[in-house]
Amino acid sequence: MQIFITGYGVISSIGLNVEENYNSLKNSKSGIKLTESTVFKNYKVANIQYSNEELATMFKLQTKGSRTAILGMIAAKEAFKDHELSSEIRTGLISGTSVGGMDLTENLYKDYLKGNLRADEYKHHPSGVSTIEIAKELGLEDCFLNTISTACSSAANAIMQGARLIKNNVLDRVIVGGTDALTEFTFNGFRSLMIFDEEWCRPFDNTRNGLNLGEGAGYIVLESEKSLKLSKSKAIGVLSGWNSSSDAYHQTASSPEGYGAILSMTGAIEMSGLGINEINYVNAHGTSTPNNDLSESHALKTVFENDVPPFSSTKSYTGHTLAASGGIEAVFALLAINNGVLYPNLNFSEVITETQLTPQLLFEENKIIKHVLSNSFGFGGNNSSILISGLN
Repeated sequence: MQIFITGYGVISSIGLNVEENYNSLKNSKSGIKLTESTVFKNYKVANIQYSNEELATMFKLQTKGSRTAILGMIAAKEAFKDHELSSEIRTGLISGTSVGGMDLTENLYKDYLKGNLRADEYKHHPSGVSTIEIAKELGLEDCFLNTISTACSSAANAIMQGARLIKNNVLDRVIVGGTDALTEFTFNGFRSLMIFDEEWCRPFDNTRNGLNLGEGAGYIVLESEKSLKLSKSKAIGVLSGWNSSSDAYHQTASSPEGYGAILSMTGAIEMSGLGINEINYVNAHGTSTPNNDLSESHALKTVFENDVPPFSSTKSYTGHTLAASGGIEAVFALLAINNGVLYPNLNFSEVITETQLTPQLLFEENKIIKHVLSNSFGFGGNNSSILISGLN
C-alpha cells in the first residue's frame, strides 16, 4: 500500500515558507546568528525575526495561541492549502512538540512574580493545546487529533503514526509534522547539559562542540490511494519506509556504536524494499554534539557497509529545531527529490578522527535523487528514520 505525500509547508529561521527555505538552502544562507534579544543576547541561535503579533497579522491567523502553535499554524496551512475538507475523507492532524506553550508560560510567570496574575492564559501551555489550536485554524476541530512529544524525534514519530493510521484504514488523510518555539527554558536547559555551542555549529566536524538552537515548524500531508482519488490532489512524493528503535543507552546520549540508529535506518530501508545502494541522500540528524555525530557516523558506516551515500545535516542552516526538526527535514527531503539537489553541510573543515567521513560540501544540482533517508534521534535513545521517495 502506497502512502502518498500531497502537500508540504515550512517556516524556519531561513524562510517563512517553502520557497524561501529552498532559496536559502540553495544559497547556503544560514539562519543562525547573534541575537539582540534579551534572553539570547550574545548567543548564536536560529530564531525567526518576527514577533507573535507580526506573524499572526502577516499570515492572517484567526486563532490565538502560543508561538509554538502560531508557527505550526503557518506551516500546516501552507501544507494543506490546496486541500479541501470532505465528509468522504477521514482526515486527521498529528503534531509533535517538545515545549508546547512554554514561551507564554515563562513570561506569565514573570508577570505573576510582579503581582499580575493572568491565570486564563495558562491554557496555552500544554503540548496538546498547540495541536488543538492548529486544528482550529485549519478547520479540523472535529477530526482525529494527536500530539507526540518524544523530544527531537517528535515530528518523525508523528509522520510514522499518521502513516500507520492510513495503512490500517483508520484514516484516509493526515497532516503530520511538528513545531517548536525558542524559549528561555529550552535555551538554559541545553546550556546546563553543556551541549550548546557559543560558536556556529559544525555538524560532523572533528572540532564540533555542540548545537545551536532554532525554532520553526514543518508539516507534510499524507494520503491513501482512496483519498487521492477523492481529493484529486497531486502527489509530490511517497513515504516509502519508516522505523523507530529505542537503545535505552542513556538519558540524553546515543550509544557510542550507534546501535539504535542502525536499527531505525535498517528497518526503514527494509520496509521500503529498497537496497542500501538505492539511497541517494541521507539528511542526517547531525546535531553537532560530540556524542551524536560520532554515534551517527558509526551507524552510517555500518548500515551502508562503508559505502555511505551523500549525507549532510541541514541543522547547520536552521539550528536544531527540536520536535520540529523531523517535519522541517521531511520538507527538505521532498525538495531534494523534486529539484534534484544535494545540500551542503555548512561550517565543515575536518573529518571526525574515528570515522573519517566527509559530508556533502557543495550545493549540487541536476542530480538524480529518488530516495532520501531522514534521521531524527531523541533523548533517551528514541531513534526514528523515515524514507521519502519520488514518484515512479
